[in-house]
Amino acid sequence: MSFPEKFIWGAATASFQIEGAGREDGKGPSIWDKFCATPGKVANGDDGMVACDHYHRSPEDVKIMNALGLDSYRFSIAWTRLFPNGDSVREQRGFDFYDRLIDDLLANGITPLPTMFHWDLPQALQDKDGWANRETVSRFVDYGASLIEAYGDRISKWVTLNEPWCFTWLGYMSGVHAPGVQNFDHAVAAAHHSVIAHSQVIEAARSVRSGLLLGQALNMTNYRVMNPEDVDVVELAKLQDSHVNRWWLDAEHFGHYPQDLVDHYGERLTRVMLPGDENKLK
Repeated sequence: MSFPEKFIWGAATASFQIEGAGREDGKGPSIWDKFCATPGKVANGDDGMVACDHYHRSPEDVKIMNALGLDSYRFSIAWTRLFPNGDSVREQRGFDFYDRLIDDLLANGITPLPTMFHWDLPQALQDKDGWANRETVSRFVDYGASLIEAYGDRISKWVTLNEPWCFTWLGYMSGVHAPGVQNFDHAVAAAHHSVIAHSQVIEAARSVRSGLLLGQALNMTNYRVMNPEDVDVVELAKLQDSHVNRWWLDAEHFGHYPQDLVDHYGERLTRVMLPGDENKLK
């Protein structure tokens, strides 16, 4: 086996997984802080207060990346480290941390690939229903634009959202992920708002700085039908493909949602679709 000459070797993390320093330098609480503190939600009651202590050990960690020969490092930025309550009030110490990390990566020949949102929504926004509330889209777009203003001079490639199916459906329908909500209406609204947020933050980012490459990280999967003559299973497989894969793919490529899901969600979707949203999906 051989890899293309320009193949990029990299590694990836998320802020809540590794940073720790959960209450330091003005960082606000995220939905994962509250979820972890809720008895029975997380194995062993583990939380992200210390994690890998990357917030204090990032220079050492970057040296390890260099020793591994990494070309690129994908990390996520903790929204609550920059804007503790998800509003317009900045915490400069948070901005300074990522400034140092980015400069250190570049000095070691490693291309930074930041993710704007990897699930750690500010708890203050979740107190207003989080991604089920259209206001969160506006807050995310402002937050994303601030990232481009701060770091766009050094970074041209960005990930907007990490696995939106997970933070919308596992967070707002099954409730097995933060914020632990179990509400079908909220899940549909959150899924729609994630699409609008992705589209709108790209426009905002490019209005701040041209020439950027932005995309989202989707967790896609295959559905294989053992018996193609079982019409119910075939229909379910198509619905699952729409639910997990094509909701985001069809929206960003074609500007519409899969029709089977539009029919299936009915009023749950139409009541959160605002005039002009169809033009914002793509």
